[in-house]
Amino acid sequence: MKFITISGPPSSGKTSVILKVIESFKQKGYKSGVVKFDCLVTDDDKLYEAKGIPVKKGLSGGLCPDHFFVSNVEACVEWGIDLNLDILISESAGLCNRCSPHIKGITAVCVIDNLSGVNTPKKIGPMLKFADIVVITKGDIVSQAEREVFASRVKIVNPKATIINVNGITGQGAFELATLLEDTEGIDTLKGKQLRFSMPAALCSYCLGETRIGESYQMGNVRKMDFGGDKG
Repeated sequence: MKFITISGPPSSGKTSVILKVIESFKQKGYKSGVVKFDCLVTDDDKLYEAKGIPVKKGLSGGLCPDHFFVSNVEACVEWGIDLNLDILISESAGLCNRCSPHIKGITAVCVIDNLSGVNTPKKIGPMLKFADIVVITKGDIVSQAEREVFASRVKIVNPKATIINVNGITGQGAFELATLLEDTEGIDTLKGKQLRFSMPAALCSYCLGETRIGESYQMGNVRKMDFGGDKG
């Protein structure tokens, strides 16, 4: 089974792109499924079900969605293999810019939209910097000059990635993206695989449920800002 990780900031168009790509996969005779990761709530699984696409939903709740993802992704792959899927896509939550949801040896896609601002690419960490393919959406809303500037900023951050524009509404560019994703190597298991970059790290009193503010309540991995004794 081919396995693909797709990540990106909130509302960048990940679900719309995946739906259009799976339409192209169906035309090619592939059976595809999706595992949707989110934080508190999502109805995206209903969109996949409406299209007859096998889907599983996982909500991280109070946990970091990145840690939730890596703790469950192996079981997701086993689920896809049990269903005899040809292609399984994992769709991340709308992650923070420091998240690292990509795996070595697994095709990694980052979806980012033109409306997020030309400085956004340099603010996004591993999920953009270590992606194999960067999908840029909502290009129909901005000018050609804005599209070119945005794409150049993405290229500066990740010069090795293939950049492709996809319209999640019309599906323009989805066939080309599906063709790129066809080159993904098949896998039997994720056991022993490694993340491309370490996840955000924290183990402090607030991770364990503390809600009170003050140094006396702060323990563990805590980082403080340096104000240099300047009170203003």
